[in-house]
Amino acid sequence: MSKKTIFLADMESFYASVEASRNPALRGKPVAVCGDPALRHGIILAASREAKAFGIKTGQPAWEARRMCPWVAFVHPHMQTYIDYSLRITRIFEQFTDRIHPYSIDEQFLDITGLENLLGSPEKIAAAVNRRVWEETGIRCRIGMGENLLQAKMACDCFAKKHPDAFFGLNSANYADYTWGLPIKSLFGVGMRMERNFQGVGVRTIGHLAGLPREILRKRWGINGEVLWLNAHGIDYSLVEPGAVHEQKGIGHTATLPRDYRKQEEIELVLREMTEEVCRRIRRQRRIGSTVHLYCKGADFDRPSGFARQKKLPEATAAVMDVYPTVLWLFRKHWDRKPLRAVGISLTGLTAYRQLQLTFSEHYEREEALTRAVDRVQERFGKTSIFRASALTPGAQFFQRSGMIGGHDS
Repeated sequence: MSKKTIFLADMESFYASVEASRNPALRGKPVAVCGDPALRHGIILAASREAKAFGIKTGQPAWEARRMCPWVAFVHPHMQTYIDYSLRITRIFEQFTDRIHPYSIDEQFLDITGLENLLGSPEKIAAAVNRRVWEETGIRCRIGMGENLLQAKMACDCFAKKHPDAFFGLNSANYADYTWGLPIKSLFGVGMRMERNFQGVGVRTIGHLAGLPREILRKRWGINGEVLWLNAHGIDYSLVEPGAVHEQKGIGHTATLPRDYRKQEEIELVLREMTEEVCRRIRRQRRIGSTVHLYCKGADFDRPSGFARQKKLPEATAAVMDVYPTVLWLFRKHWDRKPLRAVGISLTGLTAYRQLQLTFSEHYEREEALTRAVDRVQERFGKTSIFRASALTPGAQFFQRSGMIGGHDS
């Protein structure tokens, strides 16, 4: 099998870079994109390189960032703008190759195999990509290169971001030399919990993991252990195919609550609103889902609590009257009565909507007709043009979140 040449292009401090692109007065200044502290969303989503120089990093509370750099400029997030910029960058990449796989809003894989004959060395192509992105968006791009997606990701995260020309390449010949001495947490796929597991058995570097027998990893941690062993050896069989933006397997909605929710009726009200939003988004795509997932996170940081559970529906649907009872069943079965600070609902196993050839009850047909009518009104006049009276009761989040994307202003 011929070797591939894969790029992972990562946008530097993407949200902060977009804000500086939109407002040149922010260039060269410490900038932190942050939600509203008054609504308990005061968490740093992105920090410019100037802000990072003061120790500010993603996930920090706003007050801590302010203490580190009193003159940091806080900017409210604009999620739709970031999505628009991400799509613009994809269009730029398409000028080089049609084999693109968006990995996240600010990271995309590009398969440039064979382009060397047309555009020159990978280093030259990477420089051209970086230059084009900067000229057209004002955003800096870092590129990791590898013979597969895993190597490109490791090259970008561990080396290109620190390299003077924002480019670094790994391959089968040099992968061990560069990566095996890195701490185990640097390996793609190793989170905090897995890091603790590995350290508990004396695995502190990627090289330590690579030196273990593959069978031991599989026996102890299943398929995940074997995948991490492969990652430690730089092995990955994933491919980037033309038009490889994979079809969504599920649609969900997660919210950090503005305060700790203790009352069951208020929590269930929010769950109802979120179920309606998820089902509405699925119906808009003319699809239906078969499995309900519910996530609840406890409010106590010192004693983490909560749960994530799922349940398969009797048949695929996108109707709230079918999905919400399952959401309630999961919640009432697994909630420990402790206050919650975040909840999330998703519907997976999506398939194309098909008109079911069944004889529904008159009540069901009325509900279906009402749902379609509400969808049409909201599509034409906005989500807040028609709503349940419960949206006006304490604890409701319908109006606060109606104009948001990903929990932030659009």
